[in-house]
Amino acid sequence: MTAPTRGGHAAEQRPQPAFTAFGLRAEAEKIAPGLHVVATPIGNLGDISFRALATLAAADAIIAEDTRVTRKLLAHYGIATPLVAYHEHNAAVMRPHLVARLETGAALALVSDAGTPLVSDPGFKLVADAVERNIPVTSVPGASAVLAALVVAGLPTDRFFFEGFLPQKSVARRTRIAELSQIPGTLVLFESPRRLAESLADLHAVLGDREAAIARELTKHFETVRRGSLAALAAQLATEEPPKGEIVLLVGPPGDEAVIGDADIDARLTAALRTHSVKDAAALVAAETGQPRRKIYARAIELGAAQTREDS
Repeated sequence: MTAPTRGGHAAEQRPQPAFTAFGLRAEAEKIAPGLHVVATPIGNLGDISFRALATLAAADAIIAEDTRVTRKLLAHYGIATPLVAYHEHNAAVMRPHLVARLETGAALALVSDAGTPLVSDPGFKLVADAVERNIPVTSVPGASAVLAALVVAGLPTDRFFFEGFLPQKSVARRTRIAELSQIPGTLVLFESPRRLAESLADLHAVLGDREAAIARELTKHFETVRRGSLAALAAQLATEEPPKGEIVLLVGPPGDEAVIGDADIDARLTAALRTHSVKDAAALVAAETGQPRRKIYARAIELGAAQTREDS
């Protein structure tokens, strides 16, 4: 008969927890019960700490966003800890089971596909549930695409704001950019390669010609960082094929940009009305300028009527 183990699961004859690094096999010491949030490499498998390896080896199970990705990391370091899938599609079902396991004394490690968990993944709710139930939560820090990009961008680092992914549609994207426009720090964004050129154009249209940087494939063999103004980067990307790999887009903080006046709004509306309806033109300019949509719509009606009179 098998004996129960930590976490309420029947004991399996697991070998002594261990990992391999630099060709040497090291035994992992027992870790305390609770949820251990473990950062993993964002590309280069060498960017992991000995503490992270020991935690992954000693955990009762590893909660992974994509078990296929994490399995490659474990195989590289000779770690045999069982994996449990936890992602946005099964989180609501899996979370109560994971919390129940933690409440019975299990030591579980939480990882994302790359970098520090809880940044653009469903780990936040699991941590929140653990905290609510007084389950210990421990951070095992390490790689982060946000910080890796920030320190090589050449932009101010004293204040920064991580936005994650902007909306996919241009009007919604420009609306959100306008909301971010007055944040007094560097903006850090994730973006897909196929939307990068459009997002740069929208950022330039709303924010003006701020300094920016595009960090691609950080820590990997083809790592590149392109720096320049939003106008220059937008023009370059508009004539190129979409880049490959993971993208972090950074935009410098606001400077002393001129306040958008009525003349500028009229010029933007006049241009937009050439190719858009009054409603769409107003929405576009309101998103670009951050001005109230009702005000812009009223002005668009006036300009549209004036333009109609001139044409007739």
